[in-house]
Amino acid sequence: MSRYLKLLAYIEGFSMLALLLIAMPIKYIGGNPEPVRWVGMAHGLLFLLFVFAATGVANQERWPGQRLVLAYLASVLPLGPFVLHRRIFPPQATRG
Repeated sequence: MSRYLKLLAYIEGFSMLALLLIAMPIKYIGGNPEPVRWVGMAHGLLFLLFVFAATGVANQERWPGQRLVLAYLASVLPLGPFVLHRRIFPPQATRG
């Protein structure tokens, strides 16, 4: 489940960047609000999925409260999933 959450965090992060860096300039510079509607809707859905998945993984893996708060914080910051990635999802132990 944690691998799914990690993938979902990346997708949610990219959707936020697409909304901020592609759809919003098209709306405000190009005068076309349609991309914001669709990208915003997709991002909102991905955000909700991430929050529910993070809560589920936190309960299943018995995360400390601070780790779950960091996951929530990462989901609302534009670069959060990328910057806080190592803190929320520590690297897996390598098999020797």
